[in-house]
Amino acid sequence: MTSLLPSGHFTWAPTRDAALARVATVSPSAYGRTRNALDGAVTRLSPWITHGFVDLPEVLAAVRERHRVPSGDRFVFELAWREYFHHVWRHLGEGIFGNLRLPVWAGEYSASVPEDVRTACTGVPVIDASVRQLYATGYLHNHQRLWLAAYVVHLRKVHWFAGAQWMYAHLLDGDLASNCLSWQWCAGTFSSKPYLFNAENVARYAPHLASPGTAVDRPYPELDMLARTRPDVGPESGRRPVPVSEPSCPAGPGVPDTALTADDLTGRRIGLVHPWSLRAPSDCDLILGVIHKPFHDRFAWSALRWDFVLGGMRPLVRHIWMGDLAELAGMLQRAASVTGVATLNPGYAAFMGASGHGVVPVPRITADPDAPCRSFSAFWSRVSRGL
Repeated sequence: MTSLLPSGHFTWAPTRDAALARVATVSPSAYGRTRNALDGAVTRLSPWITHGFVDLPEVLAAVRERHRVPSGDRFVFELAWREYFHHVWRHLGEGIFGNLRLPVWAGEYSASVPEDVRTACTGVPVIDASVRQLYATGYLHNHQRLWLAAYVVHLRKVHWFAGAQWMYAHLLDGDLASNCLSWQWCAGTFSSKPYLFNAENVARYAPHLASPGTAVDRPYPELDMLARTRPDVGPESGRRPVPVSEPSCPAGPGVPDTALTADDLTGRRIGLVHPWSLRAPSDCDLILGVIHKPFHDRFAWSALRWDFVLGGMRPLVRHIWMGDLAELAGMLQRAASVTGVATLNPGYAAFMGASGHGVVPVPRITADPDAPCRSFSAFWSRVSRGL
């Protein structure tokens, strides 16, 4: 069985120091030249960025201290894509979880990912190796994410949201906007045409995972026809690898509710740390970690991701409060002040908005236009001059 793990079995320590050390290794020129190859000089910063160990302005500033990085650099472009996805999320809210355009196939997509995909035994080497890597490390190169999404949606006829939910559950860097809108981009419901790939494309960027003789070994016109007109092509016959078990995704991290009362918070300067802001606010006399269980009942995380998030949260806080944050919001009304970083994640967003005037927006490298931008190019034309 072909294996595909990051070079040197790369791991993400849940600390700000580890994030900054990784930032110091970024080479924009190498990134621009090699980013499409699976062994290219990608940054692997996304788990730390997603969970707020570092923010995009300080990443860009730190890289610019070592390298010349003009605003049109490919590295800046990719950072801006993340902010564009959040721009769309801010305007559409829950709308990002539904089709933004009509799908390319008129048939009924499946609401679940097939068992052979989940167990990495489709018989397509690039797909099976990518699923195994996802489970083992919580990370995939962007090309792998696109290949996996295109295969699941266009050849296996799974609705993109089912695939996005499945992938999100296992990613250390899972971001609802980036993940859902990227799957929609592949599906053709957030783009002018579906994203397709073939065995030749895999051989170019991941030659050790070339997949000749499989369902993806077709010219693009034929793949486009399959995407638009054919049902599930099914797994490969006669070349099925040994299945792997999908890791469990607990609904919560197993942290008991902290026995806090309103009296414990009365008159205190409270700093809030949530999973997307794993940095301690300053000028607080009580730092509280918060976990909104209803969110995680809806959007499951792997044990690997819980370990990463709690590993970053526990050293920062005195208590971790887990439950329905609507209950905690009422208790916080008696605090002297509440400080924290905003987020768009459902449930958490409402809680942070109700928590007080000390809640600050996530730092950005680009402006966030008031009017919604229907495409990245429209967004970039508005914001790039400010860079």
